[in-house]
Amino acid sequence: MKTLGLAVLLAVGSSSLFSGAAKLTGGTGTIYLGSYAGRMVVIDESTEKVTAEIPLATGIPWNVRLSPDATRFYIQNADQEHFEVVDLATRKSLESFTLSEANRKVRALAFAVDPQHRVMTLVTRTTTKLADRFEIGAPTFIQYDVRDHLVIRTLPWSTDPEPGYFSLLLRYSPNGKLLYVFADRVLILDATSLEQVGTWDLSLSNEHTLGRFDLGSLDETNDDPAYFSALFTMKDPVQKRPLFVVGRVNLDQQSLDFFPLGPAAERGQVSFALGGDRRHAYVLLQEIGRHEVWTIDLAGKRLQSKVEFKGRPRMALRTSSNGTIIYLYQAGNTIDLYDADGFKYLRTITLDADMPYSTFHVVPPRAR
Repeated sequence: MKTLGLAVLLAVGSSSLFSGAAKLTGGTGTIYLGSYAGRMVVIDESTEKVTAEIPLATGIPWNVRLSPDATRFYIQNADQEHFEVVDLATRKSLESFTLSEANRKVRALAFAVDPQHRVMTLVTRTTTKLADRFEIGAPTFIQYDVRDHLVIRTLPWSTDPEPGYFSLLLRYSPNGKLLYVFADRVLILDATSLEQVGTWDLSLSNEHTLGRFDLGSLDETNDDPAYFSALFTMKDPVQKRPLFVVGRVNLDQQSLDFFPLGPAAERGQVSFALGGDRRHAYVLLQEIGRHEVWTIDLAGKRLQSKVEFKGRPRMALRTSSNGTIIYLYQAGNTIDLYDADGFKYLRTITLDADMPYSTFHVVPPRAR
């Protein structure tokens, strides 16, 4: 009986050890996401538990941008007028500001902060409330000194067509000397004077039928600072049908390396994520009643697999810091975890409030 009891104990112990070792986790990074409760939520990747909450003086976050050195968040409020700076080391709000005053509302269409954390460049529209009407101003560049809270420079937008919401991206070069403005074309500006020093039409670099990317299918989280990866569309020159194309853009050299995946979706929404291992990328296709995740082998420049699954409306995806887990989030208070190898469902993280769009970031552990 003692021998049998010992055997059972060993079997149970071995089973526990095996199940513990078998649990797949996303790494030792940190998930940050906005909450409609007016705060940033901090989740430890290894435990998948909420470890902190950062109250925001400006309220509900709308757009959260991570600084290139991953030390700060620059957060645009849901009213698109107020901004807040959050330090990731202390997990505290450093300051907040707005360019609006009295009856003059200044709302940002896009913004970026230089690598020195000093100057924020914005593209704005100003609405002025008059006695009998609202006067809508033209798109305008504004340079703002974040430390001294001063407007440095104002410059009107001078390129056709005018930018709209959700169709514009600003990004500084790694050395902070240039500012890239992604609209219908890429405008290259001197970061100090905002004078245009060049322009780059992505469609002319490799293939005349290469179209512009959608900002929802862009991911720069895991890429080298001098690059970003995105999902483009290209018209098949033979069959005249749109194709999905994965492209990696080098801003400094103005070069684009790309390869086709297959026919582009005719309907629905698309989300793109670069894997934490930089060897894979993922495409989420979603339309009513049909959801697919594509796994892309970047080194082999091929579509590795497609998996159809039961999803929910308005999803987006990102990968864990170690690249082994895919996070499906957005439009709710849950984060679904899937094994990146074969896209198998693992479990769900449930929060106490819904998350806004464009506020989800996976920050890898900082190097010593």
